[in-house]
Amino acid sequence: MNRIDRLFGILILLQSTKHITAEKIAQRFDMSVRTVYRDIKALGEQGIPISFEQSKGYFLVQGYFLPPVSFNMDEASALLLVESLVNGFTDHSIRSHYSAALTKVKAVLKSAQKEKLESLNQHIKLQIPERLTFNYTYLSLIQHAISEKNLIELDYKNAKEIASKRTVEPIGLIFYAFGWHLIAWCHFRNEYRDFNLLRIACLKNLGTPFIKRDHMPLSDYMSLLPVNF
Repeated sequence: MNRIDRLFGILILLQSTKHITAEKIAQRFDMSVRTVYRDIKALGEQGIPISFEQSKGYFLVQGYFLPPVSFNMDEASALLLVESLVNGFTDHSIRSHYSAALTKVKAVLKSAQKEKLESLNQHIKLQIPERLTFNYTYLSLIQHAISEKNLIELDYKNAKEIASKRTVEPIGLIFYAFGWHLIAWCHFRNEYRDFNLLRIACLKNLGTPFIKRDHMPLSDYMSLLPVNF
């Protein structure tokens, strides 16, 4: 990667995250931390408002926005491949959002690139087992509740087909054992519980904030999973 592409890449990275350390930038672009310092200085000299917060890292000053970016063919092809995975391993809500996002990507491509992409699309297929057909619309709602720290109400049937209504505080989503699972603090059981999304009959974001102050990291819960796939 030449320096101009790297500087532009760093700028996009800064715009896509709240804070980022020099070490993470160095890892992302496979370069030394010293080079990161030089590149950050160069961006600043070009009038890019980059600031630094101790223990958190670099960030773009609020109010600065990049103009719309373009995509090269390799980047667009990668997004096209991911579309197959999204269609095979997510639900209706995520498929719809990803399709809308990909349409926006295609809109900024050149005509020749669009033609190549349409042709390539005919040569990518994913054969998915029937048990991986997720005909619900919960993933997007759960993502929103996680990011906003909102309570969720759900109607759930356990493995014994016993139905119950739960109010939970979602801490994350995990795909394991060929299915999506909501990990949440359950007010009914007063402990963390694992809810298989296929067993949820109805789900509602209550729009009210969490009651419990602190939650365990999702990575810690993953160590408790009954299988490693």
